Amino acid sequence: MASETVSGSTSHRSSVSDSEIAHFSALAKDWWNPRGPMAPLHAMNPLRTDWVASRTISLKPSEGKRLSLLDIGCGAGLASEAFAKLGFETLGLDASPDGIEAARAHQATYPLPPSAAHLTYRNGSAEDLVEEGAEFDVVSALEVIEHVNDPQDFLHMLATLTRPGGMVAVSTMSRTPRSFAMAKLGAEYLLRMLPVGTHDWKKFIKPEELAAMARNAGLRMTDIAGMSYLPPRWRTTRDTGVNYIAMFTKG
Repeated sequence: MASETVSGSTSHRSSVSDSEIAHFSALAKDWWNPRGPMAPLHAMNPLRTDWVASRTISLKPSEGKRLSLLDIGCGAGLASEAFAKLGFETLGLDASPDGIEAARAHQATYPLPPSAAHLTYRNGSAEDLVEEGAEFDVVSALEVIEHVNDPQDFLHMLATLTRPGGMVAVSTMSRTPRSFAMAKLGAEYLLRMLPVGTHDWKKFIKPEELAAMARNAGLRMTDIAGMSYLPPRWRTTRDTGVNYIAMFTKG
């Protein structure tokens, strides 16, 4: 069915950096411009969401229902809309009021097709949902973990928000000399593909570090792939030295 939006808490908790919220809030009005500051995400988005959908095929929803998915750090809804079109009952969550406002505005202007699953948006934090006891079949955090205050605590929250046997998808960047040259210096300063200050290279996470933190949170890595731009589009590769995406199973 088509989608709707709901309001939520605007409290900012430990997982959310106020400086990061301010940075991405300033970009909200141009989030859906495929040639604007979020152009790299527009180009990468189909690869990310299709990969998540293909890795969750084994999950079976309750009878008469679709798989539920929480898109944490959804921004203005780029991935959330794609997930709903792929058939996930989607909740897009973001701590930025401006991001959620932009998501709702885009949703109202460009309604999802009748074949899409239900999509709602909420302004708030992961901690809000944990306190409410919410659980989802799939939890997605795409290009988010490198922006939070404590990645280990964040992964614990993702695990808590995932039902037993459910899956968690995380995409991020590895802390390597190549990622510093490409994703920080190249993308932000030389090519101006991203606004300066979008990333803090010191907060990038290597795959082995992510896997260890996930294990501490009760999550088992079941798949991983590099994401590389091979003209004319982004593709999955074995190269996890810059961008990569990983899937985890709870329990």
